[in-house]
Amino acid sequence: MAEQRKLKILITTDLYTTNTNGVVTSVQNLFDELTQKGHDVRILTISSNIHSHKEGHVYYIQSIPLGAVYPNLRMPTSYRNKLIQEIIDWKPDVVHSQCEFFSFQFASRIARITGAPLVHTYHTLYEQYLTSYFVPSKRLGEFLAKVLSRQRLRRVTTFVAPTQKVEEALQGYGIHAPISVVPSGISLEQHHKRLSHEERMRRRRALGIQDDDQVLINLGRLGGEKNLDELLNYFAEARQENKNLKFLIVGDGPAREELEHRAKKLGVGDYVIFTGMVPPSEVQNYYQLGDVFVSASTSETQGLTYIEAAANGLPLLCRQDECLNDVLQDGKNGYEYTSAEEFLDAIDHVMHDPQWRNEASKRSEEIAATFDKKNFGDAIENVYESVL
Repeated sequence: MAEQRKLKILITTDLYTTNTNGVVTSVQNLFDELTQKGHDVRILTISSNIHSHKEGHVYYIQSIPLGAVYPNLRMPTSYRNKLIQEIIDWKPDVVHSQCEFFSFQFASRIARITGAPLVHTYHTLYEQYLTSYFVPSKRLGEFLAKVLSRQRLRRVTTFVAPTQKVEEALQGYGIHAPISVVPSGISLEQHHKRLSHEERMRRRRALGIQDDDQVLINLGRLGGEKNLDELLNYFAEARQENKNLKFLIVGDGPAREELEHRAKKLGVGDYVIFTGMVPPSEVQNYYQLGDVFVSASTSETQGLTYIEAAANGLPLLCRQDECLNDVLQDGKNGYEYTSAEEFLDAIDHVMHDPQWRNEASKRSEEIAATFDKKNFGDAIENVYESVL
């Protein structure tokens, strides 16, 4: 792509400013980078109410709630809308979809009418979501994810996979279109901001964390597919040996009430802190209240929270998963575990070796630096070039 060539790029997504998750973060960072490069970028998404409207570069299409099907899910009530026609008349050079459901229908139609190539980033592996919310059988969930993804995405020109794990999944689904592995980037500028020691202690105390407490932190959506109940079980065991441990859970979701009940049932309700949803501009401050980031999820395609935690200087303790290959160096900036015994051994080591924690913190920051959103923007530009 010649440097002087500026493109008209349409990004479609089911979620944007009304929610905070990995897809929204990725879309926002991509928008920032492409706009900074001089491209004309517009975003098409689902409104949080029954009215269609436009705010600057963002088009919101009217919708109705489908919370009975899936928490916070909304469905557009019209696929033929004057705002859609405005985008068609604008004639984007590239249509880049980020979700497989409602907004993908817009992306596919606009690409077909305008002749623009359809690029699609596959952010979510649906097997665990299907078995957590819709079907009782893991085998059936895997079959449905394969068949539905292949059918739904058959007109995509080229795919973007955040990790090799996703690339292999798409190939296993029978996807034959080209696939580029491009990790989503994060704003290193945001995650390199540091709280002073005094401010960190003040914020911890405000949450009921004492100065000598050692804090496990998890940040993200509270859903069954995130496997947070496993972390609560292991935390309860770890506290039997280390009474200074506390668990800070940042975020919200459909599993929150069940998780709060489980913490009480395990006898650790007073030591698990649920903050609820926090503003995106504040997430770096919450990471810095913890001493080690923990995750038991195997449903991640990339796991931006791992990278964000690393950028904030946290060691990582995560259930073994392919998406961690480029983020967690076992023994250097954290540990992967496959059993309760491995988790508990790692916690014991991490919390009793401050020198290792300091070294791991530095290594985490070094690894996270490779995921700067500028590199992300450059790589996506190259994908667009390949289809134009």
